Amino acid sequence: MGTASRPSATGVRQFLDLEQQRAWIKGEIDLPDATDRSESLEQRFKYVARFAKLLSSPHAKDVLEILGLYGPNCIPIPRKTERFYWSVSCLPSSSDKPLIRVNASWMELFTLYAQGEDVRARFIVHLSDFTTDGSATPSLVDKPFLEQSAAEPDDVRYFFPRGADIFGINVHGSASIRQFLASRRVLHALRTFNLTHMNRGRNAYQASHCYSAADYMLSD
Repeated sequence: MGTASRPSATGVRQFLDLEQQRAWIKGEIDLPDATDRSESLEQRFKYVARFAKLLSSPHAKDVLEILGLYGPNCIPIPRKTERFYWSVSCLPSSSDKPLIRVNASWMELFTLYAQGEDVRARFIVHLSDFTTDGSATPSLVDKPFLEQSAAEPDDVRYFFPRGADIFGINVHGSASIRQFLASRRVLHALRTFNLTHMNRGRNAYQASHCYSAADYMLSD
């Protein structure tokens, strides 16, 4: 990966050319990331209390372990792009009461919710990555694949958010979330969608970034 930026490019294109992005999506290369993080202490302290509240919950262990899987596997060069091209919010004050939400540009990528003593995940992806023919046709969702991607078939449910080629997947239970994230096809889809939105420009949710939660995504 070259050190020179591309002034005319937007998003992650400033750091990775299309060939590198495609190779990363396919799992063919490891991308060298920045050694240090560009961190705001004021921003870190802003969400310390919320992160402490999360740590005191019965869901903390599962949440942090899942973040540790999602971050390095689904976000390209996460240190170099942290906060400005993706962000993670801890206990964001939205009506659906999530534990964690990861965003890029104006788009939700990944959310974790409490589900009793366990957790539930919501992934937003391209519909065309989960149909039998690669089209964005709702009636052609590959249901057998989705059922096989979790520990139990009933642990995976899906919905259709507004927008062209947008697909939502709910995965119930930490065991099924881990199995879902271990699928090569799923990782390909998550990486593709995440890069799509990270390439759209600066992240709109920078102000809600929780560095303490990001530590677990970056293995700090």
